[in-house]
Amino acid sequence: MTGPTEETLADLIAALPPPPAAWVQSAVELPQVRAVMEELIARASADSQAREAILADLEQALRGRGVEPRRQMLEQLRVRLSRLGE
Repeated sequence: MTGPTEETLADLIAALPPPPAAWVQSAVELPQVRAVMEELIARASADSQAREAILADLEQALRGRGVEPRRQMLEQLRVRLSRLGE
């Protein structure tokens, strides 16, 4: 049994509604967010005082690098940074 052709798949995809604007915006921002998070984690790994300063004002640490903090992002970063101190 064979699957649908590329043309059929293209027609099905074209018939889908456009994604929500927030999804598109998140996809655009994701590479920068990941890079900033990895930079903060690297700094925190190298210096315990930097880790404490970043954790003390995590939202500002992100904003200072051009990333608008979101709840899930803050939670994930806080967990990763907290694990460095264990």
